[in-house]
Amino acid sequence: MDTADRPTAILYRMVMPDHVCPYGLKALHLLRSRGYAVDDRWLRTREETDAFKAEHGVKTTPQVFIGGRRIGGHDDLRRHFGLKVAEPGATSYRPVAVLFAMTALMALAASVAAFGSPFTVQAGQWFIAFSMCALALLKLQDVDRFATMFLNYDLLARRWVPYGTIYPYAEGLAGVLMAAGVLTWLSAPIALFIGGIGAVSVFKAVYVDKRSIKCACVGGSSNVPLGFVSMLENVMMVAMAVWMLAM
Repeated sequence: MDTADRPTAILYRMVMPDHVCPYGLKALHLLRSRGYAVDDRWLRTREETDAFKAEHGVKTTPQVFIGGRRIGGHDDLRRHFGLKVAEPGATSYRPVAVLFAMTALMALAASVAAFGSPFTVQAGQWFIAFSMCALALLKLQDVDRFATMFLNYDLLARRWVPYGTIYPYAEGLAGVLMAAGVLTWLSAPIALFIGGIGAVSVFKAVYVDKRSIKCACVGGSSNVPLGFVSMLENVMMVAMAVWMLAM
């Protein structure tokens, strides 16, 4: 399509020596990907940016104008095109889905490297062990925040507060030992203990008390709803512990 025949949009965005607005770049890409010829107008100083905001009565940049009408910032532009916009605080299973997908691929890759085939019993064991390690890693990024959220539903943590701080270290230790296949006498009881208490706690909170709260399973900053995912985490640990003890 010739440039003259394309719809035109005006984009105001911050482009300064020490800062280039990332949302301005995203808005520019989105407009171009939708076939717009973009009149890209840079706000090169803080003073120029503040003056623009005051003139148009807006609090943020970038700002997009189409057909003489102000559309708004990047999120507003996505809504204008009918695209999904993540709402602040909205719950999502994506963090856990991505984590389990990656640990599954890691387990399959390790199985290929060790045995020449992705489909081995060891791959299943590694999947659970790697998942425990990854989940512990996310919790350990901010232990205090995790422990605080954990107190919302864990039965043992409510009776003994330090357990919330100990939990991610115990989960990580058990996961590492299980991945290595050593010290089963230590790793299996740890996984059985924390997984068993966790499963009972989640079942009570979700299915008995009918509470709607966030899960601390992927760290204290997550928006994963408490329920199936947290139950799966604990059941996997229990199953792994029982399997290793039986072996």
